[in-house]
Parts: sequence; C-alpha cells; structure tokens
Amino acid sequence: MTPEQIALVQGSFRQVTPMAARIADLFYGRLFELAPEVRPLFSDDLAEQKKKLMQMLGLAVTGLNSPETLLPAVVGLGERHREYDVSPEHYASVGEALIWALGQGLGEAFTDEVAMAWAAVYGTLADVMIGASSSAARA
Repeated sequence: MTPEQIALVQGSFRQVTPMAARIADLFYGRLFELAPEVRPLFSDDLAEQKKKLMQMLGLAVTGLNSPETLLPAVVGLGERHREYDVSPEHYASVGEALIWALGQGLGEAFTDEVAMAWAAVYGTLADVMIGASSSAARA
C-alpha cells in the first residue's frame, strides 16, 4: 500500500460514513449473491453484523497510518474467522462484494484510482487475515 492509496481510501471512507448502513446492505446482498455458501455462517438477523462490518472497516481505514496497531487487530480477526469456518477462498468474494458496494455507494467519486486503492488495501489486509487463519489452523 502506498501513501497515496492510503490517502485515497481514507478520503473516500469519509464519504462512505454517512451512508454506512446502505453500504453494509449492498455489501451483504452482493456477498450472498457471489458466495451463497457463506450465508449460513451468519445469523438470520444481520443488523448487528452490518454495524460490526462498518466499525471494523472504520478501524482498519483509520489504522492504515499506524500499522503497528492495526496489524495485531487484523491478525486477531483472521484467527477468529478461522473459528467461524471462513476459508481462504471466501476472502476473494468478500473483496469483490466490498469493492462493488463501495462503487455503488460512492458513484462517480469511486474512480478507477480509488477502486485500485481499495483493492490494494483490502488485498493486503486479507493476506494478513488468511495467514493468521492458516497459522491458527496449524497451532
């Protein structure tokens, strides 16, 4: 992740904050279209999960400037995802759903450059979570 990508993600996330509920709705709708097999991993009532998603995104975006604080939290999240039977393959669907939802929410403000920045940030964080999940499985 470059400083420019981090700035683009943080700037666009400020635009997302007022529409967080809509982004979460879009995200989960798209995720379950792309990967219907993950639906049983979630409770029937997604209200709390949607709040957690947006809170975690906010923490991650804010933490991009201090990876020494962010990375342990991301590792912990990856370890917990292993307990929920999240497989490495699911991360691709999550990333695709996230980028799509952000694009829908931000509209014209979601330029190619912003989309690539989000993809880079998500890819980095997903790689850390997958690594943590794999390590937890071996432990």
